[in-house]
Amino acid sequence: MREWRSWPRQLARGFRRSLQFRTIVVTVALSAIALAATGAFVSTSISNDLFNSRLDQALVESKRAASAAQKIFDSSDVTGQTASLSLQRSVQTAITASTSSRLVALYVTPGTESGPNTAISFTALKLVDVITPELRSRVSSGDDDQSQFWQSVSLADSERGTVPGIIVGSPLSVPGSGKFELYLGYDLNEADRTLVFVQQILWLAALALTILIGAIAWVVVRLVVEPIRIAAETSARLAAGELEVRIPEKGDDVINTLARSFNGMADSLQLQITQLADLSRVQQRFVSDVSHELRTPLTTIRLASDMLYDQRESFPPTTSRTAELLHTQTERFELLLADLLEISRFDAGSAELETEPTSLVRLVEDSIDGMSQLAEQAGSEVRLVALGGYFEADIDARRIRRIVRNLLGNAIEHGEGRPIIVSIDSTATAVALAVRDYGVGMTSESAARVFDRFWRADPSRKRTIGGTGLGLAISLEDATLHGGELELWSEPGAGSCFRLTLPRIKGHSIGASPLPLPPLDADGEAQTQTAFDEHALGGDR
Repeated sequence: MREWRSWPRQLARGFRRSLQFRTIVVTVALSAIALAATGAFVSTSISNDLFNSRLDQALVESKRAASAAQKIFDSSDVTGQTASLSLQRSVQTAITASTSSRLVALYVTPGTESGPNTAISFTALKLVDVITPELRSRVSSGDDDQSQFWQSVSLADSERGTVPGIIVGSPLSVPGSGKFELYLGYDLNEADRTLVFVQQILWLAALALTILIGAIAWVVVRLVVEPIRIAAETSARLAAGELEVRIPEKGDDVINTLARSFNGMADSLQLQITQLADLSRVQQRFVSDVSHELRTPLTTIRLASDMLYDQRESFPPTTSRTAELLHTQTERFELLLADLLEISRFDAGSAELETEPTSLVRLVEDSIDGMSQLAEQAGSEVRLVALGGYFEADIDARRIRRIVRNLLGNAIEHGEGRPIIVSIDSTATAVALAVRDYGVGMTSESAARVFDRFWRADPSRKRTIGGTGLGLAISLEDATLHGGELELWSEPGAGSCFRLTLPRIKGHSIGASPLPLPPLDADGEAQTQTAFDEHALGGDR
């Protein structure tokens, strides 16, 4: 029962997804409708022709029988009952000899005076209740003996109950006795059988033709759809990175022209992608080589700057300030070089995780302690709200610590001296961290580019805590390497919220993030202090 119930759903799904199935179904359905309409028209035409043919035959026979009966009546001179019975038999014999019908009735027209010849009336048993008053009224009002009137009726039949038939009525005139009415019944049983036989042949032919049309449609559609299916599969494989796949080229038709054009496009794409890949490898190799080559002179410069920085107290004020600037910029250049090396590893696909069971809460607490001095200088208070995350998760502590430091540094720089809330929570499958500031925020256009390399929302804004412009880009790569997500919500004037979600176990899915985004206090500055107090209470608990 379940399999039967699923059939309509499977057929509907096949109709939506399969061009071949849909085309065949539509072709067969339209062909069936056309054949049904044609069959109905042919059946109706044959039925009308058979009826009209039988009617014409009945009218001719009825007219001949009426003429024979009228001649007998015209030549008769009957005055007694015995003679009337003899006349009746003569009339019946003449009528029977003139027509194929054995259903004969002869009635005296209503209103005729009773006379010696009125006894010649007779009727067949099957016509007793068949002749209607309407037909008798029309016959009795006939103007002359040549008038004929007919009516379709149902005649009794011993085998089929009733069969279609025709009653033909003709007025007769008996000298000395008045008007009579002659009725002849003709059954259409043979015509009806012929029509049923023809209809059966038509329906069988229509069914066979529908099946044949379906088979032909299947063959034709397969010839047309198969190349399209091959092209679709080839396109999917090409999109998946199999740049060497091509569509087979056969013949000189439109499909083959499509295959040649597609293969030409694939060749062009493969060439361009190969060139871009080679250029990317050269670029990555260049960055990696330059970064490595700069490490040696940078080390020398760093040693010299450290020595000058340590002795700056003995220098004149101008020289001392120069030594400090040299030391600061050397540190920044060293950070930039380290970030470039890290980016080159991500680009080359050589970055690897070194996971170990780590408590995210403890890691974030250490990072906050390390950034506390910068937060104090910026006038921002960093609060930790750890609703979960105390249990250990399989993460690369070095990379996650780098993400946290980048997010905290970004919040301190753009937080406008307002509180910064770091929230942590977890589920059975994931652990999440959110860094919320209530600073200037960003537009949607800026938020869409915040993870781009060396991109700054406001180029005129001065960096207060250094940075290389690669921090968020590296953080996104670190999160992706873990199989996690780094997401951003930001609104101008309402601040920003970065949310990092990581799987508890390496290689497992994270499901839904434990922390909401947008944050619960996404309405902006009006709720900042209230939200901060609520989070602070949660953190104290």
